[in-house]
Amino acid sequence: MTNPFGFDAYAPKDIAARVSDVGVTKARLPLLTQALLGVLAGAFIGLGALMFSLVASDAMQGFAASRLLAGLAFSLGLILVSVAGAELFTGNNLLAMAWAGRRISTGELLRNWAVVGLANAVGAAGLALLVWLSGHGGLNQGAVGETVQRIAQAKADLPWDVAFFRGVLCNVLVCMAVWMAMAGHSVVDKVVAIVFPVTAFVAAGFEHSIANLYFFPLAWLLGAPLSLGDMLGNLVPVIAGNLVGGSVLVAGVYWCIYLRGVDAGG
Repeated sequence: MTNPFGFDAYAPKDIAARVSDVGVTKARLPLLTQALLGVLAGAFIGLGALMFSLVASDAMQGFAASRLLAGLAFSLGLILVSVAGAELFTGNNLLAMAWAGRRISTGELLRNWAVVGLANAVGAAGLALLVWLSGHGGLNQGAVGETVQRIAQAKADLPWDVAFFRGVLCNVLVCMAVWMAMAGHSVVDKVVAIVFPVTAFVAAGFEHSIANLYFFPLAWLLGAPLSLGDMLGNLVPVIAGNLVGGSVLVAGVYWCIYLRGVDAGG
């Protein structure tokens, strides 16, 4: 449907219907397909995190410029997920819209989140291992590796409540990026829609659970004194926050606005 404001994009109500339809398809993908696409997404987000740490390792930049450029570089991850095709836990929190419309069951919803989330972890950690083996941390006289360790330690040191709310804010922006990408018709449309929200959440220092599943293993391999408890102390509240931000504050709100009383069954 043509956007009533004259833009070459789907109108918000049509985006809601598309997100719900896609949610049904994603929830019913074969297990192996879900898992392999999940591994790819974890690696893709890891590549975005790699670019972030590379840019952030340049000490010559000012604070704001460094955060902005690093956030822009991180956008690579979600662009790869959206355009190349992959299953990302944080983006798939939007499946809550299809669930709210009773188009998928609670079991299908939880199965997707569990399979995709675990596969994302495998992909992100697997990329971290490859990056470590490549000697990437030695770039910029070792500043890249030091930056990764510093980032991971700062994440591990966050109080639980801070990590949770940063997770909420992160996935509001991530899911809005996915939502707006669904409005476009071309690759360029998708890229433009993704770049600004992703740059914003990264520059603001919000917490993305899958990116953290890249940073923690790589930092540990590089010698950071991180324990499993340190990692879980961040990941548990961040995952919870991501779930609330994506499934409640984006999917739930838009379902109430556009699909409540319309989208049911199927």
